[in-house]
Amino acid sequence: MGFLEFLSAVFGVIYFTAWSVSFYPQVLLNFRRKSTSGTTVDFPLINCLGFAAYATSNLAFYYSPLIRAQYAARYKGLTPTVHFNDIAFAAHALLLSVITTSQYFFPGAWGFTPSKGNRPSRFILGIFFGCVVGIVVVLFIVLGSPERDSTQKAVSSWVWLDAIYAVSYVKLIVSLIKYTPQVIVNYRNRSTRGWSIWQILLDFSGGILSIAQQAVDSYLQRDWSGITGNPVKFALGNVSMLYDLIFMTQHYVLYRGADGKPEEADSLLGRADEERRID
Repeated sequence: MGFLEFLSAVFGVIYFTAWSVSFYPQVLLNFRRKSTSGTTVDFPLINCLGFAAYATSNLAFYYSPLIRAQYAARYKGLTPTVHFNDIAFAAHALLLSVITTSQYFFPGAWGFTPSKGNRPSRFILGIFFGCVVGIVVVLFIVLGSPERDSTQKAVSSWVWLDAIYAVSYVKLIVSLIKYTPQVIVNYRNRSTRGWSIWQILLDFSGGILSIAQQAVDSYLQRDWSGITGNPVKFALGNVSMLYDLIFMTQHYVLYRGADGKPEEADSLLGRADEERRID
């Protein structure tokens, strides 16, 4: 193993560790506070869909001989830049996202105080079901293509590789929007109270190393199709880091040391109580 291969492996291990550990601070903070106030279920809920899609596409790129052959036919004989640590990370992230989501949907089981953020927004629900419909549509298109199992026609026809890309793009869409509701909540509260900054710092570190690993792998192949052929992994790191910078600005600059507006903090519970009485 050469130096660059070793460096790629090290980057993979560290980014896998950083991203994986980043899912624990919010779960533990919620548990310690016995509440999810100040945060919204939108983030962990849409993460469940995103990481289910990410795990599925990574498994296909890594294990499926047909998908790998169609990828090679489309990208000049290259192999997908997917590592086993990508699969392990996606599976672990999906599990932690499900656990975190359960804290919002089943607060009583966790012994939590109910919060207004326990109900998903229409925006996130629309994205959730819109992505599912999009995947189903692409699957029907691929099923209707007579060349779907072909490797020779992978460049010009609809094949199973396109179905896997459709699944992987769900993760990209989720990454583009999943942090937005929490950014807005922090802005309205004038505080990041309840939102763990440690998950953001770890996520930022993992994003840098994920992109670095992909760049090293592409350089070793002497072809940047390693990035263009796997845009989700590349965009995942970039988009996450942009949002991380926003959260760090909110936490360390804009709302540093702020506990939030008292009336807003009270309303997180008051509105929830009111909604239950209406229901």
